Formats: sequence, structure tokens, C-alpha cells
Amino acid sequence: MSKTRIAFIGAGNMAASLIGGLRAQGLDTALIRASDPGAETRARITAEHGIEAFEDNAQAIDGVDVVVLAVKPQVMKAVCETLKPNLKPGQLVVSIAAGITCASLQAWLGAIPLVRCMPNTPALLRQGVSGLYATREVTMEQRRQAEQLLSAVGTALWLDEEQQLDAVTAVSGSGPAYFFLLIEAMTAAGEKLGLPRETASQLTLQTALGAARMAVSSDVDAAELRRRVTSPAGTTEAAIKSFQANGFEAIVEQALQAAAKRSAELAEKLGK
Repeated sequence: MSKTRIAFIGAGNMAASLIGGLRAQGLDTALIRASDPGAETRARITAEHGIEAFEDNAQAIDGVDVVVLAVKPQVMKAVCETLKPNLKPGQLVVSIAAGITCASLQAWLGAIPLVRCMPNTPALLRQGVSGLYATREVTMEQRRQAEQLLSAVGTALWLDEEQQLDAVTAVSGSGPAYFFLLIEAMTAAGEKLGLPRETASQLTLQTALGAARMAVSSDVDAAELRRRVTSPAGTTEAAIKSFQANGFEAIVEQALQAAAKRSAELAEKLGK
């Protein structure tokens, strides 16, 4: 992306994360610009990243190769309708807004090359993961540009069907909150077992971090890693059996089904 010109419509946290990731990869700040209605937000993004920031979206997208839609889903329709007259043929639009389908975006923008993405909040630490779906208008070069953009804040995975983004939302988009909930519960349980709260918190957090790193770096799957630390008739087996007796796997599946269903419902609602 050394020569790709990129404009961010919306300069909030996720846009700032992507800009920071692109800069860390060596993209010249002269090739990056942003727009935002908030004067304070514009001042912050300029101060932190040394890029131009505009109040006018049309100024921001003039002459760029990639337009990143990083605004709240609730205002996306209005933003797209003001952008449409200023988009040029061949410009790639990348949407990182949750719940807005390609059909809705193209209804508001026209039949433009479009990549829809579902990142997650660890992107703020460049440890995110994103699902990407491209419409048929997107060229191979534009797919590469979109992948490199999202790879700047973590891992980018292509999907064959747009509907799979609902599952991505359920697994990784909402996923960090599930782990936070487990961390909350383990910390509270450790405290009830007699540990000082700060000690229980540190033990839980470091265990979560270590387990995640083991899973990422291992050449075997999570099930095998679990088996390796579960000694017969040991303490871990006692805990695992308690989880399973209370329907742990079913609870997780039901939770993700609920998240995916809600993602589809929001897409229908926001696209109107």
C-alpha cells in the first residue's frame, strides 16, 4: 500500500487504530486523510498522526483510492447520500460499520466496488481479527488493498458469503465481551475462595493471556491443549466436568446463535 491514498470518513477510535497501523507499516502520512464533523476529533487525529483532517467529506475523498466508512451505523445512510455525488469511478469503498449490508450501501452509493468488514475492538491494540466480504465490482488489486488495510490492526480473513458476517459478528465481533465475562466470573470466584481481589484478578488475567498465546502458537487445536492439561481424576478434570454438567457448550452455542440472529435483525433495521 506504499502509494495507496486513503480517506477515512469518521475519525473515531477504530479509524485512529487503522491509521496508526498503516503508519506503523510505513505508509506516508501524506497519503492518509480523514474527515469528521467534530472539531476536537479532527484536532486530535491531526495531532496524534500528522494527517490532514477535514470537516467536509467531499474534500477528504477527492483523489483518493480507498474510502473507509468509519461512522456509526445510525448515520451511515445520511453520510452515504452526501458522499455519492463526489465518489469517482474506480474508488474502493470499505465499510467497517456493523450491521449495514452491501445491498444497503450500494443502494445509497451506487454500484461501486465495496468491501464490507467486521473488525473487533482488540484492533485498538493491533491484535484484532476481521472478516471481509467483497462485492463483484471489487478488483483483485482492491481486494489486496482492503486486506492490507485491515491487516494493519491484526488478522484479516476473507469470506465467501456476506451472510457469514453475522457469524463473524457473533464469534469475534462480540467475542471479546465473552472473554471479559469469563474473566469477571473467575476473578469473583477466586475472591470467594479466599484470595484478595487484586490477586485473583492478576492470576485470571495472566492465565487468560498465557492460554491465548499457547493456543495461537500451538500446532494442535484447543481440544488437544485442554486434554493435555486435564489429568485423570485431577483438579482440572473436576472443573471441566462441572462446566459440562451445567451445559457449558450448549450455553456458548446458544449465546452465539443469539448474537448472529441479532446481527441479522440489525442489518434489516438499519438498512431501511
